[in-house]
Amino acid sequence: MFEIIPFERRRNQVANWDPFREFDEMERRFWGDRGMQSAFRTDITDTGDAYKLEAELPGFNKEDIKIDIEDGRLTISAEHSSDEKNEKDNYVRRERYFGSYSRSFDITGIDEEAIGAEYKDGILVLNMPKKAPEQPKARRLEIQ
Repeated sequence: MFEIIPFERRRNQVANWDPFREFDEMERRFWGDRGMQSAFRTDITDTGDAYKLEAELPGFNKEDIKIDIEDGRLTISAEHSSDEKNEKDNYVRRERYFGSYSRSFDITGIDEEAIGAEYKDGILVLNMPKKAPEQPKARRLEIQ
């Protein structure tokens, strides 16, 4: 029975040392298994005339994800619902987490009306076109 319970090994080898993993493990030790899981990982790339945002949201249905735009802020939120009928199951360890995830992004300089979204294979992709740069308005005054 004990061989199926996961455990963590200490990474004492300098060749395998990764500072990002150390921060993740420090956070996990501090908060426990369920701490700080309200955010998800994203990649944002500049494609020239737009930004492409890719967010990892595995295990969600398209209907579970909401994208809201308000006051120059884009908020992506997703929620897993808990299945209460599993309370009688005889778990040795339960690591799957049910809860909500949310993350906000500043989108000043983005054409809010032209943002497009697609969700496939656990990845949410947003195409966010940049606003056209405003040309300064110039005019010549006539001397009277």
